Amino acid sequence: MKYLKDIGSYFLMIKRVFGSYTKRSVLRELIFKELDDLIIDSMPIVAFISFFVGGVVAIQTALNMDNPLIPESLIGYASRQSVILEFSPTFISIIMAGKVGSFITSSIGSMRVTEQIDALEVMGINSLNYLVFPKIVALMFYPFVIAISMFLGIMGGWVAGVYGGFTSSSAFVEGLQESFIPYHLTYAFIKTVVFAFILATVPSWQGYYMKGGALEVGKASTNSFVWTSVLIILSNYILTQLLLS
Repeated sequence: MKYLKDIGSYFLMIKRVFGSYTKRSVLRELIFKELDDLIIDSMPIVAFISFFVGGVVAIQTALNMDNPLIPESLIGYASRQSVILEFSPTFISIIMAGKVGSFITSSIGSMRVTEQIDALEVMGINSLNYLVFPKIVALMFYPFVIAISMFLGIMGGWVAGVYGGFTSSSAFVEGLQESFIPYHLTYAFIKTVVFAFILATVPSWQGYYMKGGALEVGKASTNSFVWTSVLIILSNYILTQLLLS
């Protein structure tokens, strides 16, 4: 019953987010601030992880190619498929659940503890629209982050494969081009948009409805990461069944 009540409060929050809107000029400033906090500030960690994990995928593929009949182009092919289909959309989103999700939960939770949210309501402002809607809009630019992650992941695979002596540059590029299905990119970006909505709303929900003091802000951030990660994995499974089956 507790989980059903929690889910009910989540959907109630979504409904209220798109209720009465804050002034357009105020929302514009809030959206630009959220773009800086949630998207731009996340680029360094996304770039770092994407590059080196792409390299690890290429190295592991090369080390498991025991049969000499297997072409070296398989390293490029495996790197492309792993990065585009799962690593960049899903794995990076789970990392962002910790980085971005905890930031959103702690910032809104701190406002709840210091009664700033109550003050917004007293002033007649829809606090959920004021706090959550800009985050949803900002995270609609999240596919841009994932596109960069894909590029850097494949680049990391190329650097590790070529400079590690596992394959030649031409063979790696041949593998990248082999049996390429453009729809896989569409599938990856559809997933990314869904994950972006989860990343914006679930941490906001945990922060907005938390109760207690400063200690509970930390607990809410932990719950936020757990809920966001679980929902990302479940939606990943459902979308994969719907879009690739």
